[in-house]
Amino acid sequence: MRAGVLSKNTIIELLNNNFINTWVPNSELGRVRRLRVPIAKKREREGNPFDATHPLVQAILKGTKTGSRKGSPVDSYILSPELVLLGKKQIMELEVNAGPGIPTSIENYQKFLMDALEGKEPGLGNIILTPEHSSEEVLDVIRTPTVAYLDYTVIVIDVTSFENGGTLTIDIKIGREKGDGEFYLFDEDGRLSTDEEEPSDALAETWGEPDDELQIKHKFDRGQVFKLGASGYWYEGEFCTNAFLAKISVEE
Repeated sequence: MRAGVLSKNTIIELLNNNFINTWVPNSELGRVRRLRVPIAKKREREGNPFDATHPLVQAILKGTKTGSRKGSPVDSYILSPELVLLGKKQIMELEVNAGPGIPTSIENYQKFLMDALEGKEPGLGNIILTPEHSSEEVLDVIRTPTVAYLDYTVIVIDVTSFENGGTLTIDIKIGREKGDGEFYLFDEDGRLSTDEEEPSDALAETWGEPDDELQIKHKFDRGQVFKLGASGYWYEGEFCTNAFLAKISVEE
């Protein structure tokens, strides 16, 4: 993935001007189970122990548990000079051939870098909307559930700045790869159940097929926090991964 996006000069220039780039294999962090024992033996043999308390290592490990898909492999982290996590991006979000109307992998990666520099914390799970910043786009992926009815990608939508309420609108474009999508809106305390075909706590819902354009609208009377749960359709017959682009906005 990185080889693909790094073929564009504008991204190379953006990285060189604003970032120090380094690679840390998941295997070195103990995140590839089958390699843990061989790597531990190699370090013992070479007398080169791995310092898991190093601040950089701790920042990366903390990042694996932050955001909408906790504990999943992540391709890119952006850290501040003080090693504070500013953003993260999964490889799967960039590799899906999403089709017309959805940014390419190069465009998406460049936006990820710029959003992190602007303090928007891309990939960390929260969308914060205000009267001054009332709209935002999110690109993420849906997967066919393999165990339960639903396997959520969760986007937290904070609209607490709208003290007198408003109308929340979520315009969704599903990618063109195989895999239908289901989308459910919950309030902050709603249970994102996986054992129901249609979660009973959902405030609103919609579903669609590849390349469909969908919409969820919900009126609220006070500032609050919502959660958008997106999942592949459980009865696909095969495992599928697809992209979706959500434009989230509020009108007072």
